[in-house]
Amino acid sequence: MNGRILIVDDNPNMSSLLSEMLEVFDYESERAADGLEAIEKVDQNSYQLVITDMRMPKMSGLDLLKRIKEMKPAMPVVVISGYALDDDGNSLMNSMADGFLNKPFKMSDIEQLLKDVIK
Repeated sequence: MNGRILIVDDNPNMSSLLSEMLEVFDYESERAADGLEAIEKVDQNSYQLVITDMRMPKMSGLDLLKRIKEMKPAMPVVVISGYALDDDGNSLMNSMADGFLNKPFKMSDIEQLLKDVIK
Protein backbone atom coordinates (compact mmCIF):
# COMPACT_ATOMS: atom_id res chain seq x y z
CA MET A 1 0.00 0.00 0.00
CA ASN A 2 1.14 3.53 -0.81
CA GLY A 3 -0.56 5.15 2.17
CA ARG A 4 -3.87 6.18 3.69
CA ILE A 5 -6.25 8.80 2.37
CA LEU A 6 -9.26 10.22 4.20
CA ILE A 7 -12.38 10.73 2.07
CA VAL A 8 -14.95 13.14 3.49
CA ASP A 9 -18.33 13.08 1.76
CA ASP A 10 -21.91 12.87 3.00
CA ASN A 11 -22.85 10.83 -0.08
CA PRO A 12 -21.90 7.19 0.61
CA ASN A 13 -22.05 6.33 -3.10
CA MET A 14 -19.50 9.03 -3.95
CA SER A 15 -17.12 8.11 -1.12
CA SER A 16 -17.40 4.42 -2.04
CA LEU A 17 -16.61 5.17 -5.70
CA LEU A 18 -13.64 7.32 -4.73
CA SER A 19 -12.40 4.64 -2.34
CA GLU A 20 -12.51 2.04 -5.12
CA MET A 21 -10.66 4.39 -7.48
CA LEU A 22 -7.92 4.94 -4.89
CA GLU A 23 -7.54 1.18 -4.39
CA VAL A 24 -6.60 0.87 -8.07
CA PHE A 25 -3.60 3.11 -7.32
CA ASP A 26 -2.77 1.04 -4.22
CA TYR A 27 -4.02 3.54 -1.60
CA GLU A 28 -5.96 2.55 1.48
CA SER A 29 -8.82 4.88 2.35
CA GLU A 30 -10.97 5.71 5.33
CA ARG A 31 -14.24 7.56 5.12
CA ALA A 32 -15.94 10.26 7.16
CA ALA A 33 -19.54 11.33 6.55
CA ASP A 34 -19.05 14.95 7.61
CA GLY A 35 -16.47 17.52 8.65
CA LEU A 36 -16.83 16.91 12.39
CA GLU A 37 -16.10 13.21 11.99
CA ALA A 38 -13.20 14.10 9.69
CA ILE A 39 -11.63 16.42 12.28
CA GLU A 40 -11.70 13.63 14.87
CA LYS A 41 -10.04 11.23 12.42
CA VAL A 42 -7.37 13.76 11.38
CA ASP A 43 -6.64 14.47 15.04
CA GLN A 44 -6.18 10.78 15.86
CA ASN A 45 -4.60 9.42 12.68
CA SER A 46 -2.03 10.18 10.03
CA TYR A 47 -3.06 10.51 6.38
CA GLN A 48 -1.13 11.31 3.25
CA LEU A 49 -4.09 13.23 1.87
CA VAL A 50 -7.61 14.38 2.75
CA ILE A 51 -10.17 14.60 -0.05
CA THR A 52 -13.32 16.48 0.98
CA ASP A 53 -16.58 17.34 -0.69
CA MET A 54 -17.49 21.03 -0.72
CA ARG A 55 -21.14 20.84 0.32
CA MET A 56 -21.93 18.78 3.40
CA PRO A 57 -24.10 19.07 6.49
CA LYS A 58 -22.65 20.29 9.83
CA MET A 59 -19.49 21.79 8.25
CA SER A 60 -18.66 22.86 4.70
CA GLY A 61 -15.62 21.59 2.85
CA LEU A 62 -14.06 25.05 3.06
CA ASP A 63 -14.51 25.19 6.83
CA LEU A 64 -13.00 21.72 7.11
CA LEU A 65 -10.08 22.80 4.91
CA LYS A 66 -9.40 25.75 7.25
CA ARG A 67 -9.55 23.54 10.38
CA ILE A 68 -7.24 20.88 8.97
CA LYS A 69 -4.70 23.50 7.88
CA GLU A 70 -4.79 24.97 11.41
CA MET A 71 -4.29 21.51 12.97
CA LYS A 72 -1.79 20.05 10.52
CA PRO A 73 -0.54 22.69 8.06
CA ALA A 74 1.54 20.22 6.05
CA MET A 75 -1.32 17.79 5.41
CA PRO A 76 -2.50 18.03 1.79
CA VAL A 77 -6.23 18.71 1.35
CA VAL A 78 -8.08 18.42 -1.97
CA VAL A 79 -11.63 19.72 -2.41
CA ILE A 80 -14.15 18.13 -4.77
CA SER A 81 -17.33 19.81 -5.93
CA GLY A 82 -20.03 19.63 -8.54
CA TYR A 83 -20.69 23.36 -8.13
CA ALA A 84 -18.89 26.52 -9.17
CA LEU A 85 -17.21 28.45 -6.36
CA ASP A 86 -18.05 32.04 -5.51
CA ASP A 87 -15.19 34.57 -5.43
CA ASP A 88 -14.54 34.17 -1.69
CA GLY A 89 -14.52 30.40 -2.01
CA ASN A 90 -12.22 30.60 -5.00
CA SER A 91 -9.62 32.76 -3.29
CA LEU A 92 -9.70 30.60 -0.15
CA MET A 93 -9.37 27.47 -2.23
CA ASN A 94 -6.43 28.85 -4.17
CA SER A 95 -4.59 29.98 -1.05
CA MET A 96 -5.18 26.92 1.15
CA ALA A 97 -6.22 23.86 -0.85
CA ASP A 98 -3.63 21.61 -2.42
CA GLY A 99 -5.95 20.73 -5.28
CA PHE A 100 -9.48 20.88 -6.64
CA LEU A 101 -11.51 18.30 -8.54
CA ASN A 102 -14.74 18.98 -10.36
CA LYS A 103 -17.41 16.28 -10.36
CA PRO A 104 -17.76 14.14 -12.32
CA PHE A 105 -14.11 13.08 -12.39
CA LYS A 106 -12.37 10.23 -14.20
CA MET A 107 -9.71 7.72 -13.17
CA SER A 108 -7.12 9.79 -15.03
CA ASP A 109 -8.07 12.85 -12.92
CA ILE A 110 -7.49 10.87 -9.71
CA GLU A 111 -4.20 9.49 -11.00
CA GLN A 112 -2.94 12.98 -11.90
CA LEU A 113 -4.09 14.36 -8.56
CA LEU A 114 -2.18 11.69 -6.64
CA LYS A 115 0.98 12.43 -8.67
CA ASP A 116 0.64 16.19 -8.13
CA VAL A 117 -0.27 16.23 -4.44
CA ILE A 118 1.49 13.28 -2.81
CA LYS A 119 5.24 13.69 -2.83
